[in-house]
Amino acid sequence: MTNPTVVPPVVYVAIRTRNEGTEMAAEIRELRDGRTALLTYTSLDRLLDLAGPNQAWIVVRTEELEGLKKEQPFDVVIFDLEIPEMYRADGAIA
Repeated sequence: MTNPTVVPPVVYVAIRTRNEGTEMAAEIRELRDGRTALLTYTSLDRLLDLAGPNQAWIVVRTEELEGLKKEQPFDVVIFDLEIPEMYRADGAIA
């Protein structure tokens, strides 16, 4: 018997800010196979540990991810991805 995937009611979405913090965009990265992935985290602690202590973020209700996808298209949602230090700058995703 397999366990179904449990998706939390909210996720923490890594974002990057632009124009002196007045605009924001979700962190969407291209995967090796060409698909695009939205970077999400199941807790704030995981986001700060895995993406960097200065990573900007927003909380999004899981059911609202489809609306985010319409604004910023992505193919898959990735949970709790560790961002290697070489892809970080100043404690956040570079």
